[in-house]
Amino acid sequence: MVEYFLTHIWPVLSIFVHSLAILVVLLVVIAFLLLLDRKIWAAVQLRRGPNVVGLFGLLQSFADLLKFVFKEVIIPSGANKFIFIIAPFVTCTLALAVWAIVPIDEGWEVANLNLGILYVFAISSLGVYGIIMGGWASNSKYAFLGAMRSTAQMVSYEVSIGFVLITVLLCTGTLNLTEIVNAQKTSFGMFGWYWLMLFPMFVVFFISALAETNRPPFDLPEAESELVAGFMIEYSSTPYLLYMLGEYVSITFMCALTTILFLGGWLPPFDVVPFTWVPGFIWFILKTVFVFFMFGMVKTIVPRYRYDQLMRLGWKVLLPISLGMVFIVATVIFIFDLYPNAA
Repeated sequence: MVEYFLTHIWPVLSIFVHSLAILVVLLVVIAFLLLLDRKIWAAVQLRRGPNVVGLFGLLQSFADLLKFVFKEVIIPSGANKFIFIIAPFVTCTLALAVWAIVPIDEGWEVANLNLGILYVFAISSLGVYGIIMGGWASNSKYAFLGAMRSTAQMVSYEVSIGFVLITVLLCTGTLNLTEIVNAQKTSFGMFGWYWLMLFPMFVVFFISALAETNRPPFDLPEAESELVAGFMIEYSSTPYLLYMLGEYVSITFMCALTTILFLGGWLPPFDVVPFTWVPGFIWFILKTVFVFFMFGMVKTIVPRYRYDQLMRLGWKVLLPISLGMVFIVATVIFIFDLYPNAA
């Protein structure tokens, strides 16, 4: 009986507990990152931002949660009710599922997959379906146009993100996120991370991440001046909350992925005292918050693009740059015999 428990029950129970812990911590972190986003926007516009609920407004996100949960769910009479309800759950669930492979520190992940990058691609590609389902089921031309915009935008910039990941894989020789971080551990410290070696791809990835998550200045699917609220126009209460939660979870994941691929993950800036005294997960959190801060600053500074400008940037600027960098990186590795697994 004990052997059966240790063999069959305990692994499943362990994964469940780890998943639940990451989920709870992630949702709490998202609440404060949302507040940080609003504070950054307010500071740039010389406003105070949320400052009433709790000390310095720290409980504002939790107050918004209660407001959304207790509001009535309104379903349009012409909507496909089943798909209308399930679409936000699809978006939110897929956004949370991708966090299963994120290594916050050495050995700190739910699943250490050797094909972690492929898992990221698979889950992020499926995220489009939640938006399409919501836009179509709403039975509204504004929602449907917003869904089409979002789908075209996400697919377009996933191509550039794919080529960025290929350049990182060429340098590391692995699809495992933990090994990608360890490959950046050099005697040069932070100057050995890939943000410097692959700086053009770092910029391409950052811009593509903004577009992939419908983040300003690429929030065309939700352009209120044209489509009122895009694919979410008919949603209210908890379903709307789930869409927004999924969006911010995806934004946070892209910040974490940027940290893993280009900023050394949990590695300290320099492998000397006192940097080594700080735990690895603290460095990971600080780097992720820094990338999120850059996301917030772009939102406040850069005006919204037109849709034709958005598509042109993705297909005519970022895609050629990323293709060229793949060729350059592969050529340098081949000529100078810099294969990552070479003896």
